[in-house]
Amino acid sequence: MYANLTDVAERLGRPITDTDEVAQVNAWIGDVEALIHARIRNLAPGEEGHPSFEVVTMVVCNAVIRKIKNPDGKQNERIDDYSYGLTEEAARGALFLTDDEWALLAPVTATGAFSVQPSWEPDAKRYVVPGGPIWV
Repeated sequence: MYANLTDVAERLGRPITDTDEVAQVNAWIGDVEALIHARIRNLAPGEEGHPSFEVVTMVVCNAVIRKIKNPDGKQNERIDDYSYGLTEEAARGALFLTDDEWALLAPVTATGAFSVQPSWEPDAKRYVVPGGPIWV
């Protein structure tokens, strides 16, 4: 387990005490961690070539906080003269990690004179193949 309720509450800036919300946030933490393990099966925070435990905790919390702030995936809200809008990505109601967050979690496989380390580019297209994603 990389994150817990306290980690999320500290980053959210408020306590999470309602029993229903506690159960829901704990479930979402488990869901995000399952998403990470589905894509990066050998994630070993803190080991050489892997992100630190703190980075993984931050990524899990950020995904859960997005869901807490917009659980229904609303993109726009309007009440009388007041309106509020979110970007398409921010309005997604599903639990997800951004491309930047996936890049933070991606293990570095090898370095040296005869190794190639792909770089992540924001506008690159990602194709998932056995063994990991490929950026083009």
